Amino acid sequence: MIQTGCYLKFYVPQNARHGSRALYEWLLESAQELGLPGGSAFRAAAGYGRHGHLHEDHFFELAGDLPVEVGFVVNEAEAAKLLARIETQGLRIFYVKFPVEFGITGMSGKGQS
Repeated sequence: MIQTGCYLKFYVPQNARHGSRALYEWLLESAQELGLPGGSAFRAAAGYGRHGHLHEDHFFELAGDLPVEVGFVVNEAEAAKLLARIETQGLRIFYVKFPVEFGITGMSGKGQS
């Protein structure tokens, strides 16, 4: 079955924290507490932000400067719940949200279990 919703993606510095947790971990845990169906965090190999400073993953570079992308495929109500939770915590996090179509392949064929 094809569904529609949105892809909600956050970009946070790897070393950013909220309380005692890494911010990307806090985002994943908060989404789970709110009942969102799943989320993933991906660490970048290189990137730059609004200040134009390039960060790259080098063996001798200090860890923690690279961005982490935290993404969720959700419906609009779930996205609104997570954004509201972030707002109540007073956090300023850059995000993007765009419409998506999603589903699971092989759901219309024979031999489903």
